[in-house]
Amino acid sequence: MLKLGEHVFPGDRPLVMAVVNRTRDSFYDRGAYFAENAALDAVSAAVDNGADIVDIGGVPAGELTEEVSTREEIARVAGFVARVRKRHPGLAISVDTWRHEVAEAVCSAGADLVNDAWGGADPLTAAVAAEWRVGLVCTHVGAQAPRTDPKKVSYRDVTAEAIGKTVALAERAVALGVPRESVLIDPAHDFGKATAHSLEVTRRLGEMTATGWPVLVAVSNKDFIGETLDLPARERVLGTQATLAVCAWQGARVFRVHDVAEARTTLDRVAAIRHAGEPHRPGGMNDRTAATRH
Repeated sequence: MLKLGEHVFPGDRPLVMAVVNRTRDSFYDRGAYFAENAALDAVSAAVDNGADIVDIGGVPAGELTEEVSTREEIARVAGFVARVRKRHPGLAISVDTWRHEVAEAVCSAGADLVNDAWGGADPLTAAVAAEWRVGLVCTHVGAQAPRTDPKKVSYRDVTAEAIGKTVALAERAVALGVPRESVLIDPAHDFGKATAHSLEVTRRLGEMTATGWPVLVAVSNKDFIGETLDLPARERVLGTQATLAVCAWQGARVFRVHDVAEARTTLDRVAAIRHAGEPHRPGGMNDRTAATRH
């Protein structure tokens, strides 16, 4: 069971987390949802397309192109969270922030999950999640500071380090008072990692899901997919779906994506194959082929 605020997700159904960035320089949407009404429409579209969770961001994750103060980040996300909560009371709301002041503001506004994408860079953020009894995402970013790109990073074993760091953060969060059933871990593809590292944690994600902590993956249209397939950001949809399928097969639980409808279809089909009982059409093509031969 996964519990985010008042929202309970039983079983192991894959959960789609839609990305809605209220920023001017997001690598994917290029500021399309910076205006509040546009962002609100994007949330509604995501819900219509099958999103279980929406992840709202006020600061781009990538290397600094725009200085965003704590006050400005709060202005971008806190009131917006309140509007989303009013329009979609049954939706789980996440906010992507590493700052404890922002976490406090959005939890007060109705957020259910703090997505700390910078792996405890602000140690007070987990304490805020504990105070409000909301969910927390614990990530692995190596030694990277917030909003910096990886340069010449190396690991003896990136998967083992990602597991060790995220599990330690998760246990710390529980010790602070975050409900155990509300904590997720995330290997953080591309954060503090070169393409080879992101590919390795993808191939070995089963080791992370084997810890028993629910795993969130944020792979949507990321650079490691683009560099592997030699594709720009807007042409990585199929590569993203393939990566989601690999992660889903290994037991990941939450999938942070830009293209919600495509992800919902991919994940539901993987789940149907992975957990299938009797087929909808016993015998399938072989039976039909045999029938035509007689």
